[in-house]
Amino acid sequence: METAWQGDQWVLAAGGRWDLSAVARLESNVHRTGPDRRGATVCLDLSGLTALDTAGALLIDGLADRLRAEGHTVAVVGAREDLCALLRDVRRAAHVECPGGPPHKPVRDMVYRVGETTVHALRDGAELLAFLGMVTVTMLRVARSPGRLRLTSFAFHLEQVGLNALPIVGLLSFLIGVVLAYQGADQLRQFGAEIFVVNLLGISILREIGILMTSIIVAGRSGSAFTAQIGTMKVNQEVDAMRTLGLDPVEVLVLPRVLALMVALPLLGVYANVVGLFGGALMAYFTLDITLGQFLRQLQLAVDTTTLFVGLVKAPVFALVIAMVGCYEGLKVTGSAESVGQLTTRSVVVSIFLVIVLDALFSILFSYLGI
Repeated sequence: METAWQGDQWVLAAGGRWDLSAVARLESNVHRTGPDRRGATVCLDLSGLTALDTAGALLIDGLADRLRAEGHTVAVVGAREDLCALLRDVRRAAHVECPGGPPHKPVRDMVYRVGETTVHALRDGAELLAFLGMVTVTMLRVARSPGRLRLTSFAFHLEQVGLNALPIVGLLSFLIGVVLAYQGADQLRQFGAEIFVVNLLGISILREIGILMTSIIVAGRSGSAFTAQIGTMKVNQEVDAMRTLGLDPVEVLVLPRVLALMVALPLLGVYANVVGLFGGALMAYFTLDITLGQFLRQLQLAVDTTTLFVGLVKAPVFALVIAMVGCYEGLKVTGSAESVGQLTTRSVVVSIFLVIVLDALFSILFSYLGI
């Protein structure tokens, strides 16, 4: 610590390390330091500091307070921005004259956040497309050598994402059919067109709602499970161990899940359609006195195989997106449990978003083709 007079100003230059290890050595000198002229201007120059912690900041703050109490005018100058932030945080930091941060500009900050989010989204989209290419190449390699496909893993995941999902998919599809029939009957009854509630149910469930709701349920149930499973393996360094053994994690972990979901989701879609129509038929019987025979005859007039095709042709695409996003986010997990939770949530959100976007694009395409 060096002191000198520069004109009418007394300069105290603090340099080196002002941390806990040096406080005991500096404290005695600091307590004896001060100009001999009363009311002199004191400049605490901190430009020479190489290290500062809370103990050192409190020492500087105490020195400034003591000099002010003795009648001196004190200014703290030369501190780096990170040191100023620490000085602001210590006791009595309001007396320290550090330069403030940049002025707050809400519009500029909003534009910056939107731009940053857009750049991150584009980068994630490019990485997801690259991952899709990697999965596609792996599929072609396995198709050329079918013996490389792990059938045990495929069958296990087919049971997990398909068979075990039947209760929740069936329950929600049944309730959706009931709600659609009830709401449709309530409106069509005003025009004496109750029978057309069958048309409403058939077209809406078979064409859109059945497969869309099934995909959303699977994204929340199976997509998140894929991320959590692979993410936990990443945390436990099992994926690194696979690479060390010469195994391809995409072939071992990703491909069986993708194929299992691409097989299971169309079957779940058919199941959801049947259960949803059954729920609608049950509600139509109790509210409109439409018997099961009348319901089936009107359903045959209202829909054809094209309607069923339009719904089910989307299922493999939705399955590929859900499984790919789930596995991709799982492989991005870093070595912490917090990362697993964050990316599992992200996996569900991104999967559902992409499913709805793809459903909208399919609707535009089918409308353009007149299907």
